[in-house]
Amino acid sequence: MPCSVVCISRPDGAGGAAVGRLVAERLGFDYVDEAIVSRAAAKGGIAAGDVIDEERRKSVLGRIVREIGRTAGPDSYGFAGLSSPYIEGVTSEAVRSLIQDAIEETAGRGDVVIVSHAASLTLSARPNVLRVLVTASPETRVRRLSEARGLDPKDARKTIKDADAARADYLRRFHGVEVELPMHYDLVVNTDTLSVEQAVDLVAQAASGAGQTISRHHGERSDAKRT
Repeated sequence: MPCSVVCISRPDGAGGAAVGRLVAERLGFDYVDEAIVSRAAAKGGIAAGDVIDEERRKSVLGRIVREIGRTAGPDSYGFAGLSSPYIEGVTSEAVRSLIQDAIEETAGRGDVVIVSHAASLTLSARPNVLRVLVTASPETRVRRLSEARGLDPKDARKTIKDADAARADYLRRFHGVEVELPMHYDLVVNTDTLSVEQAVDLVAQAASGAGQTISRHHGERSDAKRT
């Protein structure tokens, strides 16, 4: 069964954002990254009270969803600007609600690739969602980050370490995941050995339903073929 939503999780330097953009192009889907929420919030002049209050948050979500898919942000992880003056002082629970509601709303529209805020975990119970982890070894990620940003390898290594710590903290606080496991995903792609193009082929093939059926029933996953 074809998937209408593809969620891609990735550590910095693994190439997940590039894979996500190309998969979106291949499938004709919208592309959503983690900067969308904060950018839409800032553009809409959203105040802290709007994020905290449930009814006003629904209006906020309407503005955010209208912005989704229009632009793509950098390959980064974290709150991506959510500490802007518009929502300073908002509790982490309120921010989590905003992010997760935005992801749910976006997935509800369908035909979208989401590379944003652990969407794979937020949408774990939704049918017709392909959850993908794009990963690579620390050495490969350091090399790529160093080349892409012109960083000294030592600085690139520290950047990777800090980003991994922030990612782990996010998964723990927002989703209760102490250790990220392959079982959290339907497909795990290692770009140590696979090129971006090969990774895109695999993800697009899985999303189109070729050789794999993804269903959700009481949290269980049924795969006709595992990759």
